[in-house]
Amino acid sequence: MKKTPNYEEAVSQLEEIVKKMESGELDIDMMSTELKNAQQLIKLCKDKLTKTEEEIKKILESGK
Repeated sequence: MKKTPNYEEAVSQLEEIVKKMESGELDIDMMSTELKNAQQLIKLCKDKLTKTEEEIKKILESGK
């Protein structure tokens, strides 16, 4: 089973996908696969940011 990347790893992987797309390294088949990977990485990043934001709000509210 593949380990879920942390936020920094996910962002790094997304940057790598963008570089490959911009440089024309990807053929059509690989582009489809990489875009699916990018979608999953973006969702993972959004979820982590949302969770972190909620945790920060709870901490700030409990400190009042």
